[in-house]
Amino acid sequence: MTEDFIGFFTAHTILGISLANWVLAFLAATLSYLLTTTAIRFVFRKVQARASAGNGHLTYMASEVLAATSTTLLLLASILVGIGLLDLPERWLGRVSSLWFVVAALQVGLWTNRALALGLHRYFSRHNATGTFQASALATLSLWGVKVLLWAVILLAMLSNLGVNITAFVASLGVGGIAVALAVQNILGDVFASLSIAVDKPFEVGDFIVVGTLAGTVEHVGLKTTRIRSLGGEQIVMANADMIGSTIQNYKRLQERRVVFEFRLTYECTSEQIRQITQRVESIIKNEKQARFDRCHFRSFGESALEFETVYIVLDASYNVYMDVQQRINLAIMEAVAELDATFAFPARTVHVASLPDPTAQPARTQQPSRAQHA
Repeated sequence: MTEDFIGFFTAHTILGISLANWVLAFLAATLSYLLTTTAIRFVFRKVQARASAGNGHLTYMASEVLAATSTTLLLLASILVGIGLLDLPERWLGRVSSLWFVVAALQVGLWTNRALALGLHRYFSRHNATGTFQASALATLSLWGVKVLLWAVILLAMLSNLGVNITAFVASLGVGGIAVALAVQNILGDVFASLSIAVDKPFEVGDFIVVGTLAGTVEHVGLKTTRIRSLGGEQIVMANADMIGSTIQNYKRLQERRVVFEFRLTYECTSEQIRQITQRVESIIKNEKQARFDRCHFRSFGESALEFETVYIVLDASYNVYMDVQQRINLAIMEAVAELDATFAFPARTVHVASLPDPTAQPARTQQPSRAQHA
């Protein structure tokens, strides 16, 4: 009975290969798949346990990389192991070896892709001011560029292994790339502008900026556009190339605010009142805890008033703080001017008339023509 059973598997063939060989290949493929998946799961659990215990970032990266293992590729590799045990013709063996390279290259690409993503994530998190990862333009562009380069290399390697002449392929890609670049040069200009913004950092998300007549808080810096939330509440979308080509005022990086303001008094003020006014203004500003006095001068004789100029520094960059300080200073100056019996000037103009007509003179009467003359 046993000999008949063995003879049945050795005598019958499928595609020119005995049933015994097919059974052996199937068992080898199944055993290979089970052993491989079991080993990877065992290693993954060990590494994940070490990562959970806080044994370093490299352990965490290793667990995340192993998590990118594709079960589909493992199944294909196991099938190739079984096919390798079949009595195949020589030309089929070469194709099987090429498929081995494709499967291995794809799996290595998945692992490398995950490792690069984690590495860039950690890099930008460590170099960010807040210590958290933000999808900035530089991070997005860097990750996108690295992934494109990685899969382009893997694709070319697989094509070369399959016997494709990649020299002509690469040359055609170069010509096609030039054509595409010319067609989307505006988009590429915005992309490289976003890279310039990311590297030079004239502003970041959360900064209050003024670009020309537009002002608002930066909400997002993308590959093509930057989104700004204006003071009115609407969102402004501006191309990155236009942002780079404009003068940008970044008020978020303002540490101190220099304030210059003027006031005017009438010409009835005496020189002593003027001296006391400048001294009182200096004392008022010096009593402000959030301000640093710079100067206060009787600047010039205006057309209708005596003009004073005052300069001080607000020690807080907040606009609301500046307005509070300025309001207190203005009220104190009004009280000081009132105490000194001086008066604030308002725009006025004096007109000097050289001569006026005599109001007592009788106007000359014009002789009216008589009816007789008309007749």
